[in-house]
Amino acid sequence: MTAPTLQPVIVGAGPAGIRAAQTLVAHGVRPVVIDESARSGGQIYRRPPAHFARSAQTLYGTEASRATALHSTFDGLRAHIDYQPDSLVWNAQGGMLDVLHGPTQTTRTVPYGQLIVASGATDRVLPVPGWTLPGVYTLGGAQVALKFQGCTIGRNVVLMGTGPLLYLVAYQYAKAGTKVAAVLDTARFADQLAALPGMLTQPTVLGKGLYYVAWLRAHGVVVHTGVRPVRVQGDTRVNAVVWSDGNAEHTVPCDAVGFGYALRSETQLADLLGCRFAWAPMHRAHLPERDSAGRTSVAGVYLAGDGAGILGADAAEWAGERAALALLADHGVKVDAVRTTELERRLTKLMPFRQGLERAFPFPADWAAHAPDALVVCRCENIIAGELRACARDAGADEVNRLKALTRVGMGRCQGRMCGVAAAEILAHATGKPIDAVGRLRGQAPVKPIPIHLQAQAEARA
Repeated sequence: MTAPTLQPVIVGAGPAGIRAAQTLVAHGVRPVVIDESARSGGQIYRRPPAHFARSAQTLYGTEASRATALHSTFDGLRAHIDYQPDSLVWNAQGGMLDVLHGPTQTTRTVPYGQLIVASGATDRVLPVPGWTLPGVYTLGGAQVALKFQGCTIGRNVVLMGTGPLLYLVAYQYAKAGTKVAAVLDTARFADQLAALPGMLTQPTVLGKGLYYVAWLRAHGVVVHTGVRPVRVQGDTRVNAVVWSDGNAEHTVPCDAVGFGYALRSETQLADLLGCRFAWAPMHRAHLPERDSAGRTSVAGVYLAGDGAGILGADAAEWAGERAALALLADHGVKVDAVRTTELERRLTKLMPFRQGLERAFPFPADWAAHAPDALVVCRCENIIAGELRACARDAGADEVNRLKALTRVGMGRCQGRMCGVAAAEILAHATGKPIDAVGRLRGQAPVKPIPIHLQAQAEARA
């Protein structure tokens, strides 16, 4: 088969999707690129609306040149690809993608012969009492507000959770002139010290992280480590955060909260496509299996970027290019073997650093033990932790899809994207089973909310 007969579709126009498209175009292939956002760049290099008067330096800081280069690359590809922005892929089966066009609220089907899924990641959420109050956002949501519209979630903000994004958002908010009342990190300083050997394998990236922390402290931002968030307080909206240092509780007044516990891969499309999953201890999640080139267990389906495992923007670019080269090679197109080896070497070289990050910002494995029965875990269906525990105890539910069937946890608008991690943690703690043994929520279409009449139309066409 020659290149012109290929029919590749790329889902996502972040770093992985852009490099995949660039690689295919360089080999004479015209891919379809479908992206939920109005403009390319993904979350990390999210572009504001056209004619938005903020410089790249203001938007992306030290990553301004990288962001600008990636945007320019994609803009240069526009004449050589079929670009479909504002388009959500909400279902995938039988060589067809169901796609919702946001501005017109219409759905269509897009056929594919080969598919590169570069779906990215979203915040990993562990609820805290009061998290449903107005004024509480995820860290990613707080960052989107700043990057996309140049606004912040509040004037006096507490940022909490753990992971590199915690400090990056705190730095970006403080640089933008917002008062960051406190940064509350569940990881201990001792964790970060213990992680240094692994993180020193990427000294430039480590240096940026250290710079953010040093800058925050130098500018009077209070950083507390080894904390446990207790509750968010407020009547009609947030007015304070209460946290514990293990000895006493402390209160920080604020008008908004951003929180999150690193990132989790968006794997729903891979699930709908029938990809085989396996437990990934470092990510504390079930992830779709793929080889070093991005091939999945389903012929013609490739994964790239954070949607297959969190490795960051550099790795996403390399994985996008590598997946595209694998797709080409699998269909008889000659590719540069030296380049493929180099890309895989780079990705492998990142692993010690990624392991170091996990050591520096460990998942708070005791979260479920501290979650009160009255805590809302699934806000879509208003399911509290006590209901999940009672289901495990009284109905014998010991697998997360059984828990879902009996309680409706994960059946709401988010389809478990926000509550799935927490529900699994509650179930594992309640049953005494290891977290990998309680299973994973199976993907269901639509992967994100769509108007119900559009799904009916899609079913009628099928």
